Amino acid sequence: MRTLIPPPFLADTCKSWLHAFLGAAAGLPALAAAVLMVAAAPAGWPGPVRAALCLVVWSGLCVAAGRLRVARSVSVRLANRLLDTALPAPGHSVTGADAQPHRLRTGAWLVLHGLLGGASITVSGLLLMVAAALPTAWLRGGDKITVFLPVDVAGGAPGLWTLPAAALLPALAVCTAKGTGSLFRRLAPPLLGPLPAERLAALEGQVRVLAQRNRLARELHDSIGHSLTASTIQAAVAKELVETDPAAARRALTGLEEVSRAALDDLDHVLGLLREGRTPTSPPFSLTDLHALVDRVRRTGTDVSSDVTGDMAGVPATVSREAYRIVQEGLTNALRHGGPSEPVGLRVAATAAWLEVEVTNRINPINWINRIADPVLATARHPLAGRAHRRGNGQGVTGISERVHLLRGEVSAGPDASGTCWLLAVRIPLRSAP
Repeated sequence: MRTLIPPPFLADTCKSWLHAFLGAAAGLPALAAAVLMVAAAPAGWPGPVRAALCLVVWSGLCVAAGRLRVARSVSVRLANRLLDTALPAPGHSVTGADAQPHRLRTGAWLVLHGLLGGASITVSGLLLMVAAALPTAWLRGGDKITVFLPVDVAGGAPGLWTLPAAALLPALAVCTAKGTGSLFRRLAPPLLGPLPAERLAALEGQVRVLAQRNRLARELHDSIGHSLTASTIQAAVAKELVETDPAAARRALTGLEEVSRAALDDLDHVLGLLREGRTPTSPPFSLTDLHALVDRVRRTGTDVSSDVTGDMAGVPATVSREAYRIVQEGLTNALRHGGPSEPVGLRVAATAAWLEVEVTNRINPINWINRIADPVLATARHPLAGRAHRRGNGQGVTGISERVHLLRGEVSAGPDASGTCWLLAVRIPLRSAP
């Protein structure tokens, strides 16, 4: 069964008529109250004065109705549904004196909606009535009808003019509805659109959402990427040793189980960042957890030489959390590009002014060729340090650079002086610049 869909022009006209009708209907209660109030005026007042007073009272009542929050909300919804505007939903952050322009604009919209809507419906209705009355009078052999002015309709050939007039008047009614809808569509943004304070609040909300998404992406990449890399290496080791050295294979599988459990805990923490109003079920990792991180890497069979000096517990909490992720990503990259057979060096030093992190691993020739073929590894310094340039390879170094720059630090990654090892070096200030 086919569904009849009206043409867009007809559908837009009907929605414009409906919007105008609803505006006129919404103004009727205020009009009735204004008429009752004007009726109590002295009997000697002339008619034009009474009409002007009635209009003033009706406008005042509409402006007063605009102070209600629901008035603007309903107006915005009607405009979006019937006029095809794209107005945002009214915010609730504007209160007090800042909301006064908001209420005045809503009141002005209600006044115009009632006036223009009533005029559009009245004119359209009269045009359609005349379009039906003219050919009816002609078919009866001629008659006199009154539309503001008396009109004589002759019968027979002299009255044939009523036929094109009857076809033209509905077109004028449609043009009236379309014109009123277009006018409302132009008036809606300045009268029903968001205030500057609301636009700022919406923009700040979008910035917070984007920052949260970026933070989540970094957390997922660093934590889950590290765990998957370690798990893959341990699974490969267990596969190779399952027949020749079952005990070593069991140790690798035990390490794989521990890494997987840690990954689940870390994933639960990261997802906790998305739960609004709820705190993560596990605390974020910091530099005090470095020993456990190094142990997990060593269980993959990788020889990690760790040199941690300074008071890690005294490092500011934000720096400590971000530095842990930096070390984790550095070790993950070393495992990914060097393999479990290549030794990895880790140095973390905390002084009164700086936190220094270095991760070194031997350059695997095959991976080094791939790096040369796609040279996008980042080497950057914060602008305050005097220079900044970047070459990045993958999302890991990009995430490290973002974390370091947010902390006003310096980061570099590339071959060391000997050209045989890859060095990731990070310096983060622990005190504000004077």
